[in-house]
Amino acid sequence: MNLVFLHGPAASGKLTVGRELSRLTGYQLFHNHLVVDAVTAVFEFGSEPFVRLREEMWLAVFREAALREVSLIFTFAPERTVRESFVGEAIAAVQGAGGRVLFVELKCPESEIERRMEDDSRAQFGKLRSKGLFQELRAAGAFEYPKLPSGLTLDTGVLSPAEAAMRIRERL
Repeated sequence: MNLVFLHGPAASGKLTVGRELSRLTGYQLFHNHLVVDAVTAVFEFGSEPFVRLREEMWLAVFREAALREVSLIFTFAPERTVRESFVGEAIAAVQGAGGRVLFVELKCPESEIERRMEDDSRAQFGKLRSKGLFQELRAAGAFEYPKLPSGLTLDTGVLSPAEAAMRIRERL
């Protein structure tokens, strides 16, 4: 079982690359907004129950997938409401069942992120869609998070989603 842990800032292309990678590999796409949107239907983003339930649900899916040898692609936007221990717990959940984790960082120029921010494709899920709010949150440190384990780094400002997915598949 493989867990492809796609991470990067909002609008860096995680879901788009994840969809393409799923098509290429047959891996299941478990993007973070499936859980974020479910939990925010009941609890405010960043509240204690939101943080706890979001991470419990993510980890439960990782553990169950690893036990059943179901490879996953997970999208993750590092930000300060996620506990620092989450990434280590995710690794332990997968490796404890014999799986492996590949960290893939998606980078993108700030100007391109801001251009993509208000794109209609971001409306399907509860994604951040305001360039102004994105800039405010960034200035307030909302996206600060400890460095994730190294793996593959791709620039989605240069690579198409298909090219990025091919590079990830090659690494697998």
